[in-house]
Amino acid sequence: MSGLVNALLILAVAAWVIARQLRAARVDTDRRWWLLPGILAVVALREPDLLDPHHHTAAAALLGAELLVGAAMGLGWARTTRVWTEPDGSVWSKGTKATVAVWVLGIGLRVALFALGAAAGIHQDSAALLLALAATLLIRSGIVTRRARQLAPAAGAAGPVAAYGDGVVGSTPKERV
Repeated sequence: MSGLVNALLILAVAAWVIARQLRAARVDTDRRWWLLPGILAVVALREPDLLDPHHHTAAAALLGAELLVGAAMGLGWARTTRVWTEPDGSVWSKGTKATVAVWVLGIGLRVALFALGAAAGIHQDSAALLLALAATLLIRSGIVTRRARQLAPAAGAAGPVAAYGDGVVGSTPKERV
């Protein structure tokens, strides 16, 4: 796939994710939460220019740093996501202001890594960014799904289960997705 197509794919996925993260959404613990990150990883790994052949070691170190930033971003995003149960037993999640801070910090670190690689003369393709985005989504989705499963009431249980973020003043508008 060309660099332009990858860049457009990255922008589309990032815009979709950012737009959805600050809205309340019902968490479906039965869905395949790993599918989108898996597809993004496969697309990224199919790229022949994932590592610069002229700077193999430095490019691998830069890719490792990019993956660490992606993993940290996914963990931070998951930890700053509010997860709660409704009286009907459904589990919901919504990003917080801290989630926005995680995204801003993560994007800033990625820009700094790109600038570092460019200053070192390392050819960087969008595949590394796509792979890091896949890591971010995989970690965030896995953690939020696990938290939602822990909050979901057991079959036959009466009433809602206490949720992370219970006791927060103010209501959160819900949107069905």
